[in-house]
This record gives sequence, structure tokens and C-alpha cells, in this order.
Amino acid sequence: MNSRQRRGVILLLLSVLCALGAFAGVLSVISDVNSKVGPEVTAYRIKSDIAPYKALGPGQFEKITMPERWLPATAVTDLGQTEGKIAVTTLKKGSLLQKDMIVDRPALAAGQQEIAIMIDAATGVAGKITPGSTVNMYATFAGERGGQAAQSKLIVAGARVLDVGPLTPIGAGREERGSRATEAVPITFALSTVDAQRVAYAESFAEHVRLALVAPGSTTPPDPRDRTYTLDKDK
Repeated sequence: MNSRQRRGVILLLLSVLCALGAFAGVLSVISDVNSKVGPEVTAYRIKSDIAPYKALGPGQFEKITMPERWLPATAVTDLGQTEGKIAVTTLKKGSLLQKDMIVDRPALAAGQQEIAIMIDAATGVAGKITPGSTVNMYATFAGERGGQAAQSKLIVAGARVLDVGPLTPIGAGREERGSRATEAVPITFALSTVDAQRVAYAESFAEHVRLALVAPGSTTPPDPRDRTYTLDKDK
């Protein structure tokens, strides 16, 4: 091997050593980044705004990945955790889905059934009644031609709200009974069979059906003597 060949071999070995050094440097940088960032995990981001108290579905979220060390402890990592849940407030597009944003949807107890009726948005709801609320339901009936006075009756005490629907135009059937409102909200209740019958009757024959929000934690039922009101009681 002459001197030129020896120089070539030496340069080749130096090139190999430099390449190995650069490779080792890259591995060191990657290892350092991994040690700082850590492994990635699955999370979910909200695709578009979700209104409060609405049932959640998988199609409302998109899957993302992010470093585990940066993921909040309350983040939802499995969409199965959203089954049977509703949003507790407006969920904004692009927000990371977290457990404290959602709660269980109110469910039926044994012996109860769901019934939905339209309630005047202005006088019966006022935006304060939400799923899980407890309300008293009042119905007003016109006086009979025979001289019977008009009455207001507490038809159901302590009704539990399951769902509050969107604002809906009131149909002609309700307008014929004297309602001056043009919009109403469908509200679903969890009621016993007897209470469901009372509500169905009032929905069909009462002049108005209104709701009164019960204070949280209040369990005292109304006095039976207060279930019916006529104007002559105040005389």
C-alpha cells in the first residue's frame, strides 16, 4: 500500500468516525428531548361549540396526542367516559375535553317514566331551569259558566327535570287556549304514573302550565291546603 492509499484509508476512517460522532450526538439530543417531554398519550378536543345540558356523543370530539406530562389529570382519555353525560356549561371549539366539564345525565328512578310538555319560555322557564332541577308545576283553569271561580292548582310537587329542549314556536292548539306567547321550550320530566297523568291532563285542558323552581336541598312538600288557589281566598 503506497502513501496515497494510506492517506485515503485514514480519511475514510476519519469520515466514519465523524459520522458516528454525529449520529451519537443526534441520539443524545433525541434522548434529552424524550426525557423532558416523555411519552405521548391520547386526549380529545372539542370540534365545535356544544351547548350546556346537551347529551354528548363521540362525533363531537376529535382525537389528538400530546405529551403525558403536559396532560391535565382531569383530561378525558377514553370517549367511553362521555356516555350518558351532559355538558355543564358551553364547551368551546378547540378546548381540551376534561372530566369536570361533564356530569351524569339525570336518569329515571324505579317506577318513574318520562313525559315532555311545552312550557312558555318567558313565564315558565326564564333560562334558569336545567336538567337535574326540581320544580313545582302549576296549572290554571278557567271558571265554569255555572259560576265556579277560576282556579290555580299545584298539580305536581317536586318534579325532576331530565332535559330542556330548544326554543320552539308554539302551535295553533295552544294559542286557541289563550296563550299569548309565541315560543315555548319542551321540557322532559321524571314522574310517577299518577303525576304523569296530572301533567297530561293539565297540558290538554289548562289555560296555562307554569313551573316554579324549588330551592336546592328543599324537601318539605307543600301543605295540601295550598294546592288549590282561588281569588276569593285573599278576601
